[in-house]
Amino acid sequence: MHLLLTNIKELLQVRKEPISKVSGTDMKTLPTIKNAWLLIKDDVIKDFGNMAEMPTFEGFRHLDCKGKIVLPSWCDSHTHLVYAGNREQEFVDRINGLTYQEIAEKGGGIVNSAKKLQQTSAEDLFNQSEIRLKEVIKQGTGAIEIKSGYGLTTEAEIKILKVARQLGKKYNITVKTTFLGAHAIPQEFKNDKDGYLDVVCNEMLPKISEENLADYIDIFCEEGYFSVDDTNRVLEAGKKYGLRPKVHVNQFNIIGGVQTGVAHNALSVDHLEVLNEDDISALKGSETMPVALPSCSYFLSIPYTPGRRLIDAGLPLALATDFNPGTTPSGNMNFVVATACIKMRLTPEEAINAATINGAYAMGLSETHGSITVGKKANLIITKKIPSYGYLPYSFGSNCIDEVILNGKIV
Repeated sequence: MHLLLTNIKELLQVRKEPISKVSGTDMKTLPTIKNAWLLIKDDVIKDFGNMAEMPTFEGFRHLDCKGKIVLPSWCDSHTHLVYAGNREQEFVDRINGLTYQEIAEKGGGIVNSAKKLQQTSAEDLFNQSEIRLKEVIKQGTGAIEIKSGYGLTTEAEIKILKVARQLGKKYNITVKTTFLGAHAIPQEFKNDKDGYLDVVCNEMLPKISEENLADYIDIFCEEGYFSVDDTNRVLEAGKKYGLRPKVHVNQFNIIGGVQTGVAHNALSVDHLEVLNEDDISALKGSETMPVALPSCSYFLSIPYTPGRRLIDAGLPLALATDFNPGTTPSGNMNFVVATACIKMRLTPEEAINAATINGAYAMGLSETHGSITVGKKANLIITKKIPSYGYLPYSFGSNCIDEVILNGKIV
């Protein structure tokens, strides 16, 4: 199918020369073309330019985008979208004064979600997760990472990853899967963390690898969960199966997780609500992408990732949702972009770069997603008639999306 978009008020994130990511002061630059056209052939971007120089085309479907802005779809590099049930009672508990850690200590949190998921059939889990995926696609997400970690048994972890793969196939959306067996310690191993890590490394990993269910490996490196030594162990085990790390670090405490991730050449280190100069120094010169999850900070009322500080230090930054039942029951990347501007002091240009090209990098998708580049996937957001792209984060409570194009087709 050929699709021609014309009279585009402004075409955002135009990268004629492919790049993998943007860092530091470069994040303040968002290349655009005003009064633009864009041609899609099948599922890729074929060409684009200014309306004054548009060639004559035949055999296409025409879409007039007068007054509308077009940009690449969001690339959400950190989610737990496949989960069962919800945890609204814990939401009320936090309002009544309990901390995230206190809820976990009394059997809530990740372990609570794992119990529900273990009791949920694969079919029911798919049906629940399908609703969430359709919602985030309509909200402009064109590529998504989905982690396991709410299973905590071999059978349940495999179930999550299989459902994630099935979702990607059914909805023709790029899904990257991450094995996060070391997300929490299940009740039956409460006093035997090493025993559970034996299961993760010697039972779960081989089976997941055999069925080719994961692209990456992750661990929750945090006090009360898994230590730096545990992280080294799990990431080394993942390397044997060709799984590059994407690591949860520095959500509540600084325990050396950033340095550990960088030492293992992690594709990303995610959360980073607390940071020090040693963390920033470790990230400089590395290939590891810092990923902020501002809607998690919003929901838990914890500090926001110091994105301004990271960018001013010359580093790149990506934004993602952390969509999960306990700490971020939302996969709305539009809210993430707005919150990054409002609470983290990112400019609209920085936030859009973080949610597109840098988000693609944090999933290993720089070559196919995240920018308006010839040959990349035709995954696009067409806004309603809005005054400027700064209006997207400004109008944080409004739906500014008119159309979504996924793999060259209007959703």
